Amino acid sequence: MNTHDTQGTVRERHDENAEALKLAVVVASTREGRFAPTVAAWFLRQAAHRHDLDVDVIDLAEARLPEDLSGRPGPEAARVAARIDAADAFVIVTPEYNHSFPAPLKTALDWHYAEWRAKPVGFVSYGGLSGGLRAVEHLRQIFAELHAVTVRDTVSFHGARSCFDGAGEPLDPTGPETAAKTMLDQLAWWGRTLRAGRTVHPYTA
Repeated sequence: MNTHDTQGTVRERHDENAEALKLAVVVASTREGRFAPTVAAWFLRQAAHRHDLDVDVIDLAEARLPEDLSGRPGPEAARVAARIDAADAFVIVTPEYNHSFPAPLKTALDWHYAEWRAKPVGFVSYGGLSGGLRAVEHLRQIFAELHAVTVRDTVSFHGARSCFDGAGEPLDPTGPETAAKTMLDQLAWWGRTLRAGRTVHPYTA
């Protein structure tokens, strides 16, 4: 169930008897020396506070999807496809490269189609001055083409490497933690709503 505060923000009231949402967290960066593990680990600690989520981490550096899309999917693509298909919702953890998102993430999006459909997507982005938000805006267009629903609120780290201490914790945790909770509340609402809709009426549009 949901309640609203005086500003109209959706606040989740969790039903312990409800089936947990299967949340796939996709780590987009595969570069050597990447900062993604720090950001992803922090976000996973936020998601761990939620009893309504069952989290699966899809690290594209480990998935090793083939870049050539002209042939049949190999076992790597098939394994990732099964995990995406099983998910009820997604969070994409992405940096910004040249005003957009990493090529391996585009490969993951292009290898799969029906698996993303009628499911919600949230974003945790990081980068320089823009905090990865230009990558997120590009991704919103692509997920719309895949018939997925992107939630409004995001988590973004501007000048990301200077935002975290040596233990991988934000120097100022209040803002990121609040943003993560807001985004996860929205994602959970859409996740349950769309899961119920797909159960009653399979999405075929």
